[in-house]
Amino acid sequence: MMQRKIKVKVPATSGNLGPGFDVLGIALSLYNELEMTLIPKNKKDRAGSVEFKIFGEGKDSLPRDEKNIIWQSAKKVFNRARFPLEKYNFKFQSLNRIPLSRGLGSSSAAILGGLLAANALLVNALDERDILSLASESEGHPDNVVPALVGGLTVAENGNKKISYIRLDPPGDLRAVVCVPEYELSTVKARSVLPKAVSFQDALFNIKRVSRFLSAIQSKNYEHLREAMEDKLHQPYRKKLVPGFDRVLEKGYQGGALGVALSGAGPSIFAFAKENNSAKVARNMEKGFLSAGYRSKSLVLELNKKGSIVI
Repeated sequence: MMQRKIKVKVPATSGNLGPGFDVLGIALSLYNELEMTLIPKNKKDRAGSVEFKIFGEGKDSLPRDEKNIIWQSAKKVFNRARFPLEKYNFKFQSLNRIPLSRGLGSSSAAILGGLLAANALLVNALDERDILSLASESEGHPDNVVPALVGGLTVAENGNKKISYIRLDPPGDLRAVVCVPEYELSTVKARSVLPKAVSFQDALFNIKRVSRFLSAIQSKNYEHLREAMEDKLHQPYRKKLVPGFDRVLEKGYQGGALGVALSGAGPSIFAFAKENNSAKVARNMEKGFLSAGYRSKSLVLELNKKGSIVI
């Protein structure tokens, strides 16, 4: 087998979107790019050679060897296909644009990148169902990996040992404004503050909000989004880990945001806005974090319809 090279682009995502805890997710127009090269070994090559070149986010902190989550994911595909890993060296080059540990699906992008690159090298030995199963197995929930793979706005669940989802095309007249603070927040820590049980009233509250959210998006009645993106299952607990949360929401709405919520587990905060005032919403949200003593950077992004791309 000759040397082969595959390139994969995986988008950032925002999960939950307020009330859709571990269910709703949306793909964004911000990509990580991964290049994976498969090189047949010579007799002099050392066993298990895996090398990474990393640019952008995480260039100084992410592992550059077999410990990298991209390789750990790729190896799952190779092992399932019984591919003879011992006969090859692997070189990776990643350009990371998705901020790490900020609630924008950076781990999902890394996991999917490894899975898709390995699968492409094996001429698609696994189908979409297998890829989603492996990705969700690593992530623990599908709200980021599904939109990262298929694009759009997705409603996903992990049940009966398989991932089920419904994909909707996101409205073209909306923009995502994502305000990314300078501090990180691990998903593990963000999950540790969640209660083990919630009241019937809070569960009913979220069911109503999710239904209203999906109806508002589909019908383009965006005036409903502010209330539809309220939540009682995770945000009241997680916002204590996000200094400036209430102020950022307030400033976002003052700037004309249609709906604002934590992006995934946080600490980034996500807003829907119309294109003509998205820049104002972005500036206002940054001021909200600054009032809490933290710098931040806002990204104005289109809603992604394509998902991951294998080149």
